[in-house]
Amino acid sequence: MNAQASSADTELRRRITDLMPRAKTDLTELVAIPSVADPRQYPPEECHKAARWVADAITDAGLHDVRLVETPDGSHAVIGHRPPPPGAPTVLLYCHYDVQPPLDDDAWTTPPFTLTERDGRWYGRGAADCKGNIVMHLTALRALGDDIPVGLRFVAEGSEEQGTGGLEAYVTEHPEEFLADALLVCDTGNAAVGIGTATVSLRGLAAVVVTVDTLQGEVHSGMFGGPAPDALAALIQMLASLRDPETGATRIDGLDAEGTWDGVGYDEEQFRTDAGVLDGVRLTGTDRVADRLWARPAVTVLGIDCPPVVGSSAAVPATARARVSLRVPPGMNAETACAALIAHLRAAAPWGVRVDIEPEGTGAPFRAATDGPAYAALGTAMAEVYGRPMSFLGQGGSIPLCNVLAATYPRAEIVLMGVEEPRCLIHAPNESVDPTEIEHMAQVEALFLRHFSAAASPTAAR
Repeated sequence: MNAQASSADTELRRRITDLMPRAKTDLTELVAIPSVADPRQYPPEECHKAARWVADAITDAGLHDVRLVETPDGSHAVIGHRPPPPGAPTVLLYCHYDVQPPLDDDAWTTPPFTLTERDGRWYGRGAADCKGNIVMHLTALRALGDDIPVGLRFVAEGSEEQGTGGLEAYVTEHPEEFLADALLVCDTGNAAVGIGTATVSLRGLAAVVVTVDTLQGEVHSGMFGGPAPDALAALIQMLASLRDPETGATRIDGLDAEGTWDGVGYDEEQFRTDAGVLDGVRLTGTDRVADRLWARPAVTVLGIDCPPVVGSSAAVPATARARVSLRVPPGMNAETACAALIAHLRAAAPWGVRVDIEPEGTGAPFRAATDGPAYAALGTAMAEVYGRPMSFLGQGGSIPLCNVLAATYPRAEIVLMGVEEPRCLIHAPNESVDPTEIEHMAQVEALFLRHFSAAASPTAAR
């Protein structure tokens, strides 16, 4: 790097530091909007309010023709663009403005929709996932000002957390609106605060709802219990069969449960801390944590419908229902995995009980190619900001849009990055973000745009 470039990059980083008070104001306003894309819980007007906020802010940050478009699931995506300078490539910036519901309000130390600073972190629903990434984009673009060296396309999704696929369908129907040479999907984050990381693999998803029926209705357990088949007990037996009884590892007939991860590992004690595992409770599965987390199928019972303890009566349950999620590693077909899950549950059903299994949908896993100019530019930017080589990690979550983008733009590079490190507790009560991650990742993004403009051909995605 020559002295002139080094001076310009130093000035860029200074401007981002100076913008952090505005970043906090942005995030305060965004978190205050309860943009949960589920009309059963929150009015749809809240999502529309968040979309308008993002549209106004990204227009102010220098994008053109910013507008709200309705996607096939009824949600609104915010779309905008900025034409490239002559000969420069184009970069797509992705984020989403919808958030998870707060879940248990009583579990929050501070109100979920009020950004609150505590112990150097900013707390609130969406502070990291994904409104922190929206603020990261805005801060990077404001620091660059009119000196944006690439073309930009921008999209903020409005139903990512609900998984209803509105943006995926819209991309397929309007591919010209998202055409770019590099696609920055900013809905992940670093391995830990201060460790610049690109996520290069995502687990896919298969989810089903299984219902067990045994009786025409509940009957008195004193009069009929014993011979009368208990639907809840049958369901419990079926669900227990999905895991090894000794290790707790996922065991589904027909699925490979012995995959290995070839990237950076995940220290077991650090994982216990990040996941909040209680003292004395063993981790489930065998071999390295990274293998279990990013290279093997993983089943979770998300919920059960059955009589609650409080108010329950002395009756044999006639019906019980559970929602089961299966995370699918790269290299495994999500549809095949879903079929195997359904077949396994049916085969495990005892006593001839009636079983109905409703698939909720699947999402394919994803693995990024990392040998192109975008990853080279990102690695340079990460090293400049964090003072160490960029790390590569897997991600347990699913982002179905990545596979749609990969199929639609096979020559574009897809980069997953962002501000969401493990302590953020995304989707859980007391979600938070470390503001230094917003600052540093905004620096990474701005430097990446500079480096990529000099390294990439503007024809990569075509």
